[in-house]
Amino acid sequence: MVKYNKKNSLIFTFERSKIYLFILKMISKEPLYIGISGIIAAGKSTVAKALGKEMNLPIYLETAAKNKYMGDFYEDMLEYGYRLQIDLLTDRYNQQQQIVWNAKGGIQDRTIYEDSIFCKMLHDTQLIGLRDYETYNKLSKIMFNLMKRPDLIVHLDISPEESFRRLKIRNRNIESKVSLKYLQKLHKYYEEFLKNISKKIRVIRIDYEKKYKIDYKTKEEFDQKMEVVAQKMAKDIKIEWEKKNKNVSFI
Repeated sequence: MVKYNKKNSLIFTFERSKIYLFILKMISKEPLYIGISGIIAAGKSTVAKALGKEMNLPIYLETAAKNKYMGDFYEDMLEYGYRLQIDLLTDRYNQQQQIVWNAKGGIQDRTIYEDSIFCKMLHDTQLIGLRDYETYNKLSKIMFNLMKRPDLIVHLDISPEESFRRLKIRNRNIESKVSLKYLQKLHKYYEEFLKNISKKIRVIRIDYEKKYKIDYKTKEEFDQKMEVVAQKMAKDIKIEWEKKNKNVSFI
């Protein structure tokens, strides 16, 4: 048994600091971790798959559509809003931890940070009460402090009107009650989110209208053209990243 004294305490502190520096060194060598963000129907999953293939990185797709609360939420947002947000937060945290512990990097279809957008919207529209909102923020901040941030967030910019058009084309039953008004409000909240998150994490914004505009009349036509656009987008993102990060490992 080692008796406590000032010298032993200093040795322990020094050894602990060496371990801490070693961990930081290992983290700095981790492969690339990229998050894909965007409002509903922005093409996140398709772009994530294309980018993962282009950069030879694992792909982590969003599972929100299969969430056990999602159907109930669209039927009664007041009753199920808070439960949904907490469940999504924990699911997203678990997925983020998988990316870190698998130590292969990854492309994540929507990051945990975006969940706060939807929770804030629900609070501001009185669908989540103040106490629940404060609890959510307290929990999310604890999680954020324990997480490795993405090296990059790629945001897919589309207008609320284009988002609404794509929702109608893909015709998913669970999204049938999403209104244009809701998407317009969501778009404004995303703008605020991007302004804040870009102070902490590098963000690349992809403007569909300028370079990747898609003309379509059917779901099949959209899906086919989106695949082509996503492949081109993935190549452009890789080039843009490599220009500013010449020593990054993608595998």
